[in-house]
Amino acid sequence: MLLNVNQRWRRARCIGRSAAAAIAVGAAFLVGPAFSVAEEAEASKLSMVLNKLEPKDSDCRVFFLFDNKSDRAYDKLQLDFYIFRRDGIVSQSFTVDIAPLKANKKSVKRYDLSDTDCDDVGSILINEVAKCQVGSEEISDCLDVLSLSSRTDAELSK
Repeated sequence: MLLNVNQRWRRARCIGRSAAAAIAVGAAFLVGPAFSVAEEAEASKLSMVLNKLEPKDSDCRVFFLFDNKSDRAYDKLQLDFYIFRRDGIVSQSFTVDIAPLKANKKSVKRYDLSDTDCDDVGSILINEVAKCQVGSEEISDCLDVLSLSSRTDAELSK
């Protein structure tokens, strides 16, 4: 089939438009997930460190260091904890309100475990997030965004 110059030009422009549309659709797929990755990175900038276990009379004082490197200010953050002895048996459970956690700020929170010898604390489990709120917005993935570590012999896990 022999095409004249005008027909060739129209066909090339049509192919060019199709290629541009395909590139635009592909770019939309690439850019769309980039925003959710950026949002996820922002949300995951909350770390919690079991910093110290300190005997206090018959109690064990627990120090947590929170490092909120995000722009989110947590107005409510209630965590449900389980304390396990070194032999793996649950010794107690409790719910604590960690908030407020200001945006882009480190905070130390301390709690006393009643009638607990610090040497008996084998691990601390964050069983669930009872409540998590940024402003008036309920956040459903607060447990997922917490990054955990421990500077003690006791493990901190979720």
